[in-house]
Amino acid sequence: MTTNPVSVPIPSTVEHHRLAESPGVSGPWRQWGPYLAGRQWGTVREDYSEDGNAWASFPFDQAHKRAYRWGEDGIGGICDRFGFLNFSFALWNRKDPILKERLFGLANEEGNHGEDVKEYFWAVDGTPTHSWMQWLYRYPHAEYPYAHLREENARRGRDDREYELADTGILDENRFFDVQVTYAKASPDDICITISITNHGPEAASVDLLPHLWLRNTWSWGRDERGGTLAQLSPPNLLAGGLEAIAVDHGFLGRYYLSAEGTPAVLFCDNETNAEALWGQENISAYPKDGIGRRVVDGELDAVNPEQTGTKAAFWYRFDDIAPGATESVRLRLSPNRPDEQTFGAGFDAVHADRQAEADEFYGAVIGADLTDVDRHVARRAYAGLLWTKQLYRYDVEEWIEGDKVGAPAPDSRQDPGGRNAHWRHLALADVISMPDEWEYPWFAAWDLAFHAIPLAHVDADFAKEQLVLMCREWAMHPNGQLPAYEWEFGDVNPPVHAWAAWHVYRIDGYRDREFLVRVFTKLLLNFAWWVNRKDSEGSNIFEGGFLGMDNIGLFNRSAPLPPGFRLEQSDATSWMAFYCQQMFKIALELARHDSAWDDVATKFFSHFLSIAKAVNSFGSQHISLWHEEDGFFYDVLVQPEGDAVPMRVRSMVGLLPILGAT
Repeated sequence: MTTNPVSVPIPSTVEHHRLAESPGVSGPWRQWGPYLAGRQWGTVREDYSEDGNAWASFPFDQAHKRAYRWGEDGIGGICDRFGFLNFSFALWNRKDPILKERLFGLANEEGNHGEDVKEYFWAVDGTPTHSWMQWLYRYPHAEYPYAHLREENARRGRDDREYELADTGILDENRFFDVQVTYAKASPDDICITISITNHGPEAASVDLLPHLWLRNTWSWGRDERGGTLAQLSPPNLLAGGLEAIAVDHGFLGRYYLSAEGTPAVLFCDNETNAEALWGQENISAYPKDGIGRRVVDGELDAVNPEQTGTKAAFWYRFDDIAPGATESVRLRLSPNRPDEQTFGAGFDAVHADRQAEADEFYGAVIGADLTDVDRHVARRAYAGLLWTKQLYRYDVEEWIEGDKVGAPAPDSRQDPGGRNAHWRHLALADVISMPDEWEYPWFAAWDLAFHAIPLAHVDADFAKEQLVLMCREWAMHPNGQLPAYEWEFGDVNPPVHAWAAWHVYRIDGYRDREFLVRVFTKLLLNFAWWVNRKDSEGSNIFEGGFLGMDNIGLFNRSAPLPPGFRLEQSDATSWMAFYCQQMFKIALELARHDSAWDDVATKFFSHFLSIAKAVNSFGSQHISLWHEEDGFFYDVLVQPEGDAVPMRVRSMVGLLPILGAT
């Protein structure tokens, strides 16, 4: 007889109360966050090429001149949860050929080990409602070595170590600026921002700081006419002195103001493609997306709009000869409230102090008191990294396949039934999703997301649960029950860890939310059936999962079709399915404690587990086994058309995964 688990009480910190005020995705404290991507170029969403080469279709060198279709990117930035209004900062050390508006890295074919970001940045701190966030970026004094990093990494082979920014010598003697941005919410939509620049070098150095505000381009594609305008707020509309301000009017968000302390120059252009520079075509706007960069770097006075209006704007701060060890700071405020004398008054600093203290209180309750100070610091930084990689993900596959009425027509190859994601037309996401990485993986992966949900549950159980349910919703999960893998090919197969993650999130949340457990479990019944019906071709209880996350260590591409008549019976796929049975059995037992109707479902998964365990040692007419007695190890088995079987005698993690079945 089982006993009821004891519910864990929720700590009574200020941040926990904020979480309680915003339990769902539309909660007020979740309206703004670090949802701005670290990289939008080189993604599948932005690829409108005939050959499907996403990296080449939208390369880094076009990012500062070309408007994105599906999202935006920036350095240490924030946006609203729909990505309409974006804030970030840009830098110029007066040597670089372009503004430092986004992180640089190598495209897949440029690096000796594939794609790789070539910058240094750290998520320093953050709370789950994003009431308090800090992020740090390291910017060299000397000209950023874009070409050198590309050339040296292209020269090196796969057996060579990657060539990193520090290897160039550009950071020697600490010749760099550390730029830290801090966000503190005075209320859900009133955000106090401080950007600090510290010169760590041995000599004085100069730098320009340009906090940017811009609207995502929704109007150039012929599908969504919701737009907006940015305009400088000037007297008599600007009533306060000692600051500059930009007024935002948007059809969905309404009115916002971005205020900047001091007297920076205010520059405006439009978030439109510079088609003339890229392709020799006529520009839609006389002041396209790279206008602010050309004004600052190249001194082009007519690159920005003299009417002081547009859809992209920046405050231009110039810091000459910052002394070694010295720090320059600017304060900004994004708010629906018109700026006044109190915008940067004592209350601004009080908000920062209060939110930092509340973050300390929150992590004091969340992170175990028995840990050392070092371990607590590591854990808090780890949570910061997890929270900072919550990104807005917008992708409607149907629209992407059909193309837009204007701007980015889809190539004919997109209509090919065998084309990328052609069988995932139902997928339509516009959600904040936990990403594996803000630059290298600025898209979700189903099993990474499931792993993320478990630590997220310790700080934000509602968000963790929403993430798991989201992957099972009808606009994500395939009608046949398959979970989407990742945007490069939603039809690839990730290991089935969703049930395991759901159980642990339920447990971490104090065994209190049975509604969540029922919601995710009933959808996973469909996913389990997909595995049984699609990945057990012979009905033998031995599975052919395919890819299963083995891209970096597999001998060959296991998602690619084998010659006719051959099939690969996989030790890891079979083990994952045994593990899946165990987790579904566990959840069904928990539900049966309250409702005996679930008893039969629990029995079903127990029975299926036993069938898989038996089949591992003997399946098919020739009683083939995944276990190799002589080697004492599990292997994948290649079954030939005539029924002969050849074990793939390579010792790898596929032979260790059966340990998962030892519960």
